[in-house]
Amino acid sequence: MFNSSVNASGNNCTYSSIITTHVIPVAYGFIFIGGILLNGVAAWIFLHVPSKKSFVVYLKNIVVADLLMSLTFPFKILNDSEIGPWQLNVFVCRFSAVIFYLNMYIGIIFFGLIGFDRYYKIVKPLLTSFVHTVNYSKIISVVVWAMLMFLSFPNIILTNQSPTEKNSKKCITFKSELGLQWHKASNYICLGIFWTVFLLLIIFYSAITRKIYSSYRKFRRNSTVTREKINRNIFSIMFVFVICFVPYHLCRLPYTLSQTGSQFSCQSSKNLYYGKEFTLLLTAANVCLDPIIYLFLCKPFREKLYQKLHLKLTTLGEIENSRSRRSNTT
Repeated sequence: MFNSSVNASGNNCTYSSIITTHVIPVAYGFIFIGGILLNGVAAWIFLHVPSKKSFVVYLKNIVVADLLMSLTFPFKILNDSEIGPWQLNVFVCRFSAVIFYLNMYIGIIFFGLIGFDRYYKIVKPLLTSFVHTVNYSKIISVVVWAMLMFLSFPNIILTNQSPTEKNSKKCITFKSELGLQWHKASNYICLGIFWTVFLLLIIFYSAITRKIYSSYRKFRRNSTVTREKINRNIFSIMFVFVICFVPYHLCRLPYTLSQTGSQFSCQSSKNLYYGKEFTLLLTAANVCLDPIIYLFLCKPFREKLYQKLHLKLTTLGEIENSRSRRSNTT
């Protein structure tokens, strides 16, 4: 019924194994199936979508990151449900979890880049710059992957302490002293990355919303559908960030402190552990929601998907004409 754990202050804590070995692995199982299916379809569709715009390049990078992130779920499921051998937790700590976080923050950064791209295309359409070219977006993509790999891979290399079955439950026990310090530093950097991107997205999309409503007041009759479409796109991205990422990043700092040396009571450490696990589950669910964003955000993706499914896509112009005819009739 209960598993034990040692927090940073040396207290021997117990937590309900029903939650950690049954509820959470089952939830990850559903997310894994949904994530592989949805992102598999998205990857297949994007293979047929040419990279003619910078934001399409960024979306393709998010698909790759989500697929790699989804592939780490089976290891967590087997490890948390205690089906696999104790050595599996060593693999999760050294490799699988690092790849999970690497791809999570890569996806977050690319959503920030999409927000930046949309901001300049809508708010400042006359301001042309090389930063919006496809070649530049490809260079930026390589830089993002290289930067996050540089930040993440020392967490693999420095998780080098000899594991035993007794200490295999705690990833922190596998880290060297330098590994522990790098773990703390990389956590703080990743927290900074998320909150910076989140703040910038709020600024970008607030400016876009003001621009759209300003245009709507001037050209009310012709911009209704466009306004609704952009509002839907903004809402979908901010919804994913608020639901999937914000709770985890509110919990991550105190949880990291409880694992790396600060004095926390056993009950506090246990509550933070539960909070981290459930908010991390919400973060993992992001891989199932991103393909819905592609459908809203990317017209070439939507057109190609409808083409593959042999469905008729109602274009923005057709909707505008239909509404105009209804308005004239009225």
